[in-house]
Amino acid sequence: MSSTALLLEQTTIHIEQQIEVRASIDTTFAALLDQLGPYNETDANKPMPMKLEAWPGGRWYRDLGDNNGHFWGTVQAIKKPTLLEICGPLFMSNPVMTNLQYRLKESGGLTVITFRHQSFGLILEEYRDVKQGWNYIHEKVRQRAESSRQR
Repeated sequence: MSSTALLLEQTTIHIEQQIEVRASIDTTFAALLDQLGPYNETDANKPMPMKLEAWPGGRWYRDLGDNNGHFWGTVQAIKKPTLLEICGPLFMSNPVMTNLQYRLKESGGLTVITFRHQSFGLILEEYRDVKQGWNYIHEKVRQRAESSRQR
């Protein structure tokens, strides 16, 4: 009974980050879609290609081929190039709902991405430390956008 009570106390994740990118808002948004989609990888540089259907109601999922995979979420809102919002269970296979929000704003030669991850539900301990993974993905977005700018 005490382990159940402990799990019920661990019901939320809330992460907020700001990422500064030295590239235009259009280039940064394209890099974000690429990194969350076909160029996604783990922090061990292991490819984990995802599909991101960049329209309202579009799916975000890991495609393992032959109609196998893992559904991560649905595009709840998209306003290119300023907003991408996804809701769904993400990588968690338990009763949980997540809202991811990327807001982009260009100012003074920089694009600032404001990222928010909020989850609610039965969040197991193994899923609680996701900040490192987001940091890795966001650094890859920054690198991809800034290298595109150089071309």
